[in-house]
Amino acid sequence: MEKIALIELTGATSVLSIYQTQNGRSKLIRQESDAVNVSKDINEEKLLKPKTIADVVGILKLYRDIVEENQVQKIICTANNCVLGARNQRGFFEEIYNNTGLGFVFLNDEDVVKNIYNSVVSKIDNSKGAIIYVDAYSTYFIKYNRRTTLGFDIVPYGYENIMNGGADFDQMKALFASSMQLKNFNVDEDEAFVGVGDPFINFGRVAKKVDHYPLEIDNNYPVSKSLANKVVNFVKGLDLEKIKKVKGLVDDRADVLLSGFAIISAVYEKLHMHEIVVSSACVRDGVIASSLSAEIQERFSDLLGASFDSIHEFQKNDACINLRVANMAGILFKQLKVMHKLPRSYVKPLRVAAYMFDSGKQINFEDYEKHGFYAILNSGLCGVSQKDLLLGAFICECQTADNFNLSQWMKYKDMLTDEDLNAVRKLGVIVKLAVALNSSKQLVVTDVVCDILGDSIIMKLIVNSDPTYEIMQGMKVAQDYRKFFKKNLQLI
Repeated sequence: MEKIALIELTGATSVLSIYQTQNGRSKLIRQESDAVNVSKDINEEKLLKPKTIADVVGILKLYRDIVEENQVQKIICTANNCVLGARNQRGFFEEIYNNTGLGFVFLNDEDVVKNIYNSVVSKIDNSKGAIIYVDAYSTYFIKYNRRTTLGFDIVPYGYENIMNGGADFDQMKALFASSMQLKNFNVDEDEAFVGVGDPFINFGRVAKKVDHYPLEIDNNYPVSKSLANKVVNFVKGLDLEKIKKVKGLVDDRADVLLSGFAIISAVYEKLHMHEIVVSSACVRDGVIASSLSAEIQERFSDLLGASFDSIHEFQKNDACINLRVANMAGILFKQLKVMHKLPRSYVKPLRVAAYMFDSGKQINFEDYEKHGFYAILNSGLCGVSQKDLLLGAFICECQTADNFNLSQWMKYKDMLTDEDLNAVRKLGVIVKLAVALNSSKQLVVTDVVCDILGDSIIMKLIVNSDPTYEIMQGMKVAQDYRKFFKKNLQLI
């Protein structure tokens, strides 16, 4: 296990991120961010002022101290192309190196595309699609299919420099739309469109407020054209001071919020898009992924599984049974299909709940099934829709049938159906039974064969060793099984 530090220098901010890494996987454990005036100096005089240079050097010295305190083994320093606009940029980076020992590399357009693509495909489970990445000074349109990018176009306007053409929303929107001369980016109906960058994160957060959406999860949030129009009308109807008061935004600068939304509105209209899925992907994640030795292509085969592995890479121990519980839950789902009568669309939320069945123990061992609800919602799992994540949280909670809270369910009533209510209760029993059949924390039960006899179901266990303890624990589920499946349970 080692630690990697990534220091990013952009036109407006410097960011230090420290990751714990192991077996090609990473976990963010610390992050610091500070404002800098690099872009302001460059825009005004194409020259970095001595005070700006001194401020940046001072910040980077502090970052270097933090890196050393955290015993980081590897440091990566990147700067975006904005800094290249300064006439004294060479002296600027020499000053940084002489005072901190940090050497920066510039990310060109190809680097940005590669890193954004790598980050997106690790967060959104779409094998084919298009990415729109809105940065401060450029907007990238990237086409991809499975394991590669097919091409990209760049519009030389982002949420910072689009304001140079006029701060009025409609002026910025018109300027961006007229600049969208895309050669390598065409719209196909069967593709998913993914929005990346701070403007899209903010757009999604405002959309949730406008739509009264009950979840506060950024990644994989779909914004339809009709909802996008409501967001635009809402923001255009506010003055700048009121925009600053909108809570939960990435940046409280009202002008930046307005310019980013103008770009997004132009994209919807110009490309006739019906929906864009917001992603929390970023260049930072792509840089870290590229620095690790593991093959990133594994995530294409099972993005949700890779996400599980990333979480448990830093928590697992010799007694970890999460994978076996998930596999057993899958077996039980198939064997009991004639009884639960649920479609395959519930397999993914079942898998989430089964793999994360004990995630609440990180909060408190007592009533850990209840705590698992919030642990799953805030787990950052990828490769799963927000609704499936919510269903997985309810299934995990329903491992104990009495945990079900109708008032809590009603909070999400606009996302859920009566069929979902029936499903989470039955699937909660399946997860509880899968856990019971792994009680010894050894691979005792390898398979299950079910027979229905009258008002009973007989589960024949295929075993490697004595299953007495598993049968004893499994029979504790019989009462809940009878309640929701209307059959008596017998394990042999």
